[in-house]
Amino acid sequence: MKIRIPIPRLLFACGMLMCLFACQNVKPYQRTYLNDRDMKVGTAPAVKYENNAQAYREGAAGGGSGKSGGGCGCN
Repeated sequence: MKIRIPIPRLLFACGMLMCLFACQNVKPYQRTYLNDRDMKVGTAPAVKYENNAQAYREGAAGGGSGKSGGGCGCN
């Protein structure tokens, strides 16, 4: 006798198992890596500097970082 499990239920069960196994306690010696600057959400300072420099180089064209206007005016 074959037991048929609907695919949505099987996917839901697999998803729940993945969520349950994804949670775990962080050991004290691992917390130093979580506090690392590279683990923080957001743009890295180097990328912010590169975007700022690109915006000034592009001048009136915008540069992609939201700044517009300026430039040397030598068109």
